[in-house]
Amino acid sequence: MKRPLIGITVSLLEERFYRLHRDNSDSVFRAGGLAVMLPYSKTEMREIADRVDGLLLSGGGDIVPYWFNEEPLPGLGELTPERDQTEIQLVREMLDRDKPILAICRGCQILNIAAGGDMYQDLYSQRKNLLQHVQQAPRSHASHIVEVSSGSLLHRVTGMDRFRVNSFHHQAIRQPAKGFVISARSRDGVAEAVESEQHAFVLGVQWHPENMTATDPLAQKLFTSFVEACTQ
Repeated sequence: MKRPLIGITVSLLEERFYRLHRDNSDSVFRAGGLAVMLPYSKTEMREIADRVDGLLLSGGGDIVPYWFNEEPLPGLGELTPERDQTEIQLVREMLDRDKPILAICRGCQILNIAAGGDMYQDLYSQRKNLLQHVQQAPRSHASHIVEVSSGSLLHRVTGMDRFRVNSFHHQAIRQPAKGFVISARSRDGVAEAVESEQHAFVLGVQWHPENMTATDPLAQKLFTSFVEACTQ
């Protein structure tokens, strides 16, 4: 059977080079998909959305607060406005076509912003009594627990009420977009997953499952379910 084509968004290095952690493409290949990197573009997102079978929004830097009508706070990190603009447009094109999306960390936030939600620019200055969300352990190590909403897409995919995830973020979803729901939270109340109630498979997770798929079957299950959705 023909492998579904999965477009993966990329980071920008030194304003000249595209960069993507190989764990993203490895996880897609392992799940049965064919991965392709997506360069930044303001004019080709419609055609890309037509051609790919699914979209993997990868992790990366912070998001420009302009997109959700806020001024920048002191804790805001490195920004790539061109990437934001490209991904927001691409997400909207994919949602219009009801094509599958799996969004990781930054991608989870971009998914929500593109659909009309908002976010915390810097958790540690905007929230109190937080867990450690930027772990010091290796990326493949599961750190804190997330509690999963019963009946959610994430619950159906994992079959779990709770499990441990890795954590490398200081931004997070605050309010989900209309038609989206928070489907997992950490025990300090931070949103750890968001999903669409109006699309077949549109799921964002705040952790980095791609860094765990080589050793964690649950992490790989996210990619396998995503790629399977891309074949339908």
